[in-house]
Amino acid sequence: MSDDGIRLAKRVAELVACSRADAERYIAGGWVSVDGEVVDEPATRVLPAQQVALLPGATAEEPQPVTILLHKPAGLHGKAALDSLQPDTLFQAEMGPRFLKRHLTKLTPAMPLEVMASGLLVFSQDWRVVRKLTQDSDRIEQEYVAEVTGAIAEDGLARLNAGGTPKAPIKASWQSEARLRFAGKGIAPGQIEALCARVGLQVTGLRRLRIGRVALSGLPAGQWRYLREIEKF
Repeated sequence: MSDDGIRLAKRVAELVACSRADAERYIAGGWVSVDGEVVDEPATRVLPAQQVALLPGATAEEPQPVTILLHKPAGLHGKAALDSLQPDTLFQAEMGPRFLKRHLTKLTPAMPLEVMASGLLVFSQDWRVVRKLTQDSDRIEQEYVAEVTGAIAEDGLARLNAGGTPKAPIKASWQSEARLRFAGKGIAPGQIEALCARVGLQVTGLRRLRIGRVALSGLPAGQWRYLREIEKF
């Protein structure tokens, strides 16, 4: 927009007779439209002829930080996974906060996933969520399914089940002739592949289904959704 305009926050403050701080919160919360399009940058400049409006239900409350759940496809590294979070990859079947561009900024990844693995990956703006998934990761159960090839050792399943620690045991079970399910606390990247290799199996595919009480469920590969308020890891 032209530099001849004025800051959107100033225009909103004049429009609704509020403080500049409240005006910025209205804008940051996605409650302000310019010529019919939502603008969430308070520093945006607008011209006198442009139509600025406050949307129904507008509130001047500070926007809350969000946590994002991505179904990461196999082969996607950390930066590419973050870059894949776009408005057009938001899973629209999910109810959640109204999408704002600010939701895709200042996101911190938590509980990393191997590049070759697919499944549930978490990004958050909420320091409380990040702290829980980093500092308490050894106390949060994860669930994976692994596609495997090879001939398992005679006592292989027992050895897989003994692959954790007394405080963080791992449970391994067959889902089919070529698929194993793993559930355990503190599972680190590369751990499942290493455990399988010790008993004669090669992991050809790995998918994380769950972190704590939050599951991948029906989230399509390559798409993301917001963590709902009722969901807790």
